[in-house]
Amino acid sequence: MAKVTKGKTKLKTHKGAAKRFKITGSGKVIGRHSFARHILTSKSSKRKRRLARSLELAPGDAAAVHRMLPYGKP
Repeated sequence: MAKVTKGKTKLKTHKGAAKRFKITGSGKVIGRHSFARHILTSKSSKRKRRLARSLELAPGDAAAVHRMLPYGKP
């Protein structure tokens, strides 16, 4: 006979999101800028420097990432 367990199942982490986003100790979601990978010759040096930095995600996007990373801090 198979053993039946009670309780909730474990939630799976979205591995693609785990590689792209980091959740800080206070629960903010840190990500990277878009438009920073190719066709860089037409972008100014100042713009490329700004795009290289990380950014805090908008609240709506952060909520989606929190759902994908259930074991990050809320």
